[in-house]
Amino acid sequence: MKQQISFKDMRVCFLSLFYVGFFPKAPGTMGTIVTLPLLYFLGTFQIPFFFFIPIFLLLTFISSIITEQLQKEFQLHDPSWIVFDETLGMMTAWFFIQEQNLAHLAALFFLFRFFDIVKIWPASYFDKKVHHGSGVIIDDIVSGVYAGLVYITLYNLGLFRI
Repeated sequence: MKQQISFKDMRVCFLSLFYVGFFPKAPGTMGTIVTLPLLYFLGTFQIPFFFFIPIFLLLTFISSIITEQLQKEFQLHDPSWIVFDETLGMMTAWFFIQEQNLAHLAALFFLFRFFDIVKIWPASYFDKKVHHGSGVIIDDIVSGVYAGLVYITLYNLGLFRI
């Protein structure tokens, strides 16, 4: 029997990024936007990105497991209210940032949203073929890698110096 989503469920709170995922229009974009202040704040400390890798990996693992649990419980696949994957995808793109300022963060935001929407392979593979909760999460991480690679290429070509 299909269960009803409960806003009291902390797993729903976590994966929806404190219920941002229930925003009626473009929840994925809203989830990404809500992530930006955190990344900007973290960027002000200029901590090397590799210090974030263990936390990132742990969050990826935990969110994959919880996504799988909720998909089974609610008989859903990749519901739009799960936006924690956008946080991880945007964080992946942010690992490539060369200058910690709003213009570069905005560029990464637009690049990430583009790649998250178009889902270039292998993101499309994880999105459509991997039915485990990890597929929901990993397709956004792949999109974040694409966004970061395009960003760093433009930056290194001197086309993106702000």
